[in-house]
Amino acid sequence: MAERSFAREVESLRLGDGQEFRGEGILAVTKALLQSGVAYVGGYQGAPISHLMDVLADSQPILDELGVHFEASASEATAAAMLAASINYPMRGAVTWKSTVGTNVAADALANLASSGVKGGALIILGEDYGEGASIMQERTHAFAMKSQMWLLDPRPNLPAIVRAVEQGFELSEASHSPVMLMLRIRACHLYGRFTAKANRSPKFSAGDALAAPSRDYSRIILPPSTFAQEKEKIETRLPAAQHFIASRGLNEMTGADSDVGIILQGGLYNGVLRSLELLGYADAFGSSHVPLYILNVTYPLIPDEIVRFCAGKRAVLVVEEGQPEFIEQALCRILHQRDGDTRIVGKEVLPMAGEYTGDVLKKGLGDFLGRWAPRETKTPAAATPAARRETALMPVGKLAALVPQRPSGLCTGCPERPLFSAIKLVQRELGALHISSDIGCHSFATLPPFNMGNSIMGYGLGAAGASAFSAHSSRRAVAVMGDGGFWHNGLTSGIGNAVFNRHDAVTVIVDNGYSAATGGQDILSSRAPPKERNANQSILDAVKGIGVKWVRRVHTYDMRETLAVLREALTTGYNGPKVIVAEGECQLNRQRRVRPLFKKAVAEGKRVVRERFGIDAALCTGDHSCIRLSGCPSLTVKENPDPLRTDPVAYVDNSCVGCGVCGEVAHAAVLCPSFYRADIIYNPSRWDRLLHALRTGVIGALQRRAERERLRYAL
Repeated sequence: MAERSFAREVESLRLGDGQEFRGEGILAVTKALLQSGVAYVGGYQGAPISHLMDVLADSQPILDELGVHFEASASEATAAAMLAASINYPMRGAVTWKSTVGTNVAADALANLASSGVKGGALIILGEDYGEGASIMQERTHAFAMKSQMWLLDPRPNLPAIVRAVEQGFELSEASHSPVMLMLRIRACHLYGRFTAKANRSPKFSAGDALAAPSRDYSRIILPPSTFAQEKEKIETRLPAAQHFIASRGLNEMTGADSDVGIILQGGLYNGVLRSLELLGYADAFGSSHVPLYILNVTYPLIPDEIVRFCAGKRAVLVVEEGQPEFIEQALCRILHQRDGDTRIVGKEVLPMAGEYTGDVLKKGLGDFLGRWAPRETKTPAAATPAARRETALMPVGKLAALVPQRPSGLCTGCPERPLFSAIKLVQRELGALHISSDIGCHSFATLPPFNMGNSIMGYGLGAAGASAFSAHSSRRAVAVMGDGGFWHNGLTSGIGNAVFNRHDAVTVIVDNGYSAATGGQDILSSRAPPKERNANQSILDAVKGIGVKWVRRVHTYDMRETLAVLREALTTGYNGPKVIVAEGECQLNRQRRVRPLFKKAVAEGKRVVRERFGIDAALCTGDHSCIRLSGCPSLTVKENPDPLRTDPVAYVDNSCVGCGVCGEVAHAAVLCPSFYRADIIYNPSRWDRLLHALRTGVIGALQRRAERERLRYAL
């Protein structure tokens, strides 16, 4: 159950020759794959390409009609290994994942694929998650492409350019017998636009064709002496073939007016650069630049002849290359030096070495460069352009930051992981501080307030492995956390299996929320309701026992008393060996997506439906806010104290509450206060409900009137 359904949108994938396609970038990529005659597609979800996997899943009927095989892979390494089908057969294949973390996981398979080379087009679609809004460490795909001699496309962020990049990516791969990476930033994945569609194509060569006539080429096997020959082939044959294809097909673009300065930029940064030039008065609102641009839709390999031609007659050229190291800038300096070019290459001295190149960053960097090297090139005074006037009218960033409160990442309202980490916090209050090895996933947010627990995050499914060095028998045990997605991705072998083999004495908590929740709620091997054409509902508990763990417990996270007891037992038991706690609780976001339509339908049909709501009695709340410090639920906030004799604000449950009861459960388990209450809201009440309500209202009213009479009597 993904966070979003594309069932309606995928019908646009059936558009034929000459029809206009309108939609999101991710849908355009899928359409381009079908137009290119792809034979198989695999991948692993992760921002910003999670929706690509969701679109492919929702378009399964169309894929079946065309004979395209699609599967959601167990990991990025699994997806990368799928491309082995293109080594010996002219099959076009595509895989996708979040980079660079996914590329790291897939590195072994990718390196072998790049060494052996391919016969059919092999395309790797990477969601480049770089910048201050990223959820991963800051690295670039460029280094991996250079290391393994895989060609890297970074197309301009508009739908026609992205579609061309997919189609030409397959052609480039086949022309050079090398795998090709296609890099898409977040904005490219989610922008909207249009392009002229082509008819979908069934694969020319399918898996059935391959199985009917198996082919084997000894020179493609990754063993010596073939590997040495493959390395020579990369440089002597494949690289020149790729460069010839890129140049002859015009994959890179040169635009703009003649000038003695110029800008070389990554294709993915084109929109930001052009916007900055417009604000500075060096471009108009229709995309015409007064400065020559060399747009690298292919950032690796570079084409020396094109670079020398662009730089000829220019005093200075600015290289706009996001991230570090400055690979493109270094390569340009080397190429011009070897060709005796005298153009000054300017790059990181006016643009930051690291960080995302946002509009403000680009505007400042381009302004510094052009102000020095082309001060007279301005066609319109920068301050006079309409874009500049709009920019000036905006609220300053500093003032905006002061008005808008900070919103650090956190667990969702009603998240079943919240009571688990509240319980761990309470256990630490009893037994002392714990070393906690965290993991990638929703649970990684427990490293932030209000929980502030977790000493390291090493990778998806590596929570238990990250605690390996702390597994010596001692009076204090380390705790590791991993999610169900991470467990199936990597944790079963690298974490649990490793702990069994090495007789670790640590405690591992596996958070089983039923989905790959952090990437959008996709189904996984242990999801309770298996999707069509998949085999799910597999037990994590059985898998853990099957690999050799003897001490295993299962708890429901919303039952904090039981969770506290099991945690206490795991940390104090005399049993020496790996201890695993499977903490179950359905992802609340996915649960709401599942139950809300059913709830609305039942109410509309006139059926009696009860919805639980929780609240806090302001008269009883002491205002110490321990409940917030231990829970941190977004629906748990504060409001002014109604008692004029007390100044501290009281806790308050707002209307975003989903009725999970975590706040009250935490307060009860921590023995905080009795101010939490539960109220049942009844839709389409029965006669008995109305009678009971009238009776309760009458009794409560009588008691209130008596109390008021007593108050007045004593007042007199």
